Amino acid sequence: MRVLHVISEMGAGGAEAVVAGMVRSGGDFGWESGVASGGGHRAEALRAQRVPTYDLPVARRRATGVLRAVAAARRAIRGFRPDVVLAHNVSASLVSRLAAGRTPVVSVFHGVAETDVRGAARILRRTSRAVVAVADASASLLRARGVAVEVIPNAVFAEPPRVHRGAIRGLLGLGPDVPVALCPARLEPQKRHDVLLEAWTLVAGAVLLLAGDGSLRAELELLAEELGVADRVRFLGTRCDVPDLLEATDVTVLTSDWEGMPIAVLESLAAGRPVVASDVDGVREVLSGGGGVLVPRRDPKAAAAALAKFLFDSNARAAAAEAGRAAVERDHDPHTQMKKYDELLRTTVGGRR
Repeated sequence: MRVLHVISEMGAGGAEAVVAGMVRSGGDFGWESGVASGGGHRAEALRAQRVPTYDLPVARRRATGVLRAVAAARRAIRGFRPDVVLAHNVSASLVSRLAAGRTPVVSVFHGVAETDVRGAARILRRTSRAVVAVADASASLLRARGVAVEVIPNAVFAEPPRVHRGAIRGLLGLGPDVPVALCPARLEPQKRHDVLLEAWTLVAGAVLLLAGDGSLRAELELLAEELGVADRVRFLGTRCDVPDLLEATDVTVLTSDWEGMPIAVLESLAAGRPVVASDVDGVREVLSGGGGVLVPRRDPKAAAAALAKFLFDSNARAAAAEAGRAAVERDHDPHTQMKKYDELLRTTVGGRR
């Protein structure tokens, strides 16, 4: 079965990690995979592995941008000749449907802001032969708006760290005993780094690593200065070495306003790192089995208290690490995820759906 993944970009995000993992594992299920995207380090890595990759400009919310993306997607489909297109997220689904002709399109809904759900549902109803949600919470939002959805939870295609804890801490200028928190998230409004920085004013004696870049970087750097925490916060920019950063870390934190089922959380649990996260959407599903602490949205005091618990209490860290690893192994196994996708896509290609 020839599967063409269509996605806006193949950089450091969670959906991109899912695509890269599915492409690497697809051969075990008889897939021949290709990827059409706006590029990024994961696309370059796949290209080096001789995976067919195609350039696809990001479809901005303007007609000219969508038309350019559709033209590029049509070239990719003609070149790769897939049996099915697997479109990741809403804009990719729209572009794929306009370009695919008779080739079926299956959409993977990784999540959108609550204000965008109605529009997303309308597009998915009209573009997709089948729709997959990565979390029960996301599926419920779509079903309430008349979209038939199958839930296939995200899995973590774990990559081992390339260097040991002491070495990566040395490269980051961190002492061997300093408590470290990591926030692996784009510097965009959804992720609410402002809440995290306010929480950090209540956590003394530790360092916060912000791995990601985005439109709010300058504003957040200024806020860190104003709050008096700039000397304890490191803006690392976009990173391709998250497994190494996790090796250097004691706890991971996400103070987002909304999430689907973030791969950053799954990667952290698989690495034995407890997670402090906002009590939202798919994060609640992941952490319900242990592995961390959920805190109310936009509550810096609650986030600070949970961070301090894991930063300074080794027993709490160890207990959460054990629970988190068990939850990932039980509920987010890559083979189980791929088997479900394989069954869905083959049914779709066979025309019985």
